[in-house]
Amino acid sequence: MLLIHGPYCDDTLPELEFAYAGAAHIARPADPMSLSDEEWRDFLYVRSNPRGLHAERWRYIHGCGRFFNASRDTVGDKFSVTYKAGKPRPDLEKAVQMSK
Repeated sequence: MLLIHGPYCDDTLPELEFAYAGAAHIARPADPMSLSDEEWRDFLYVRSNPRGLHAERWRYIHGCGRFFNASRDTVGDKFSVTYKAGKPRPDLEKAVQMSK
């Protein structure tokens, strides 16, 4: 079972308390109506699947229901850092060093 540190409640809880919400820090189109069907499809569904550190969005299922961001290593499923939505992405290399 994964344990995730929630940045709003400042508590580490089981993964079952959260819902995965996709990749983090994706620039949304300013005018979606101007995109072709292929461009809109790519925006909605095409994502990279990197091996290693990946910035993700998660949401509290119970309690406040707020979204937050996390950096997770996709190889070992280890979370290196979680941070509140709207905050800039931290230096991931530094976060990995701090989590060791």
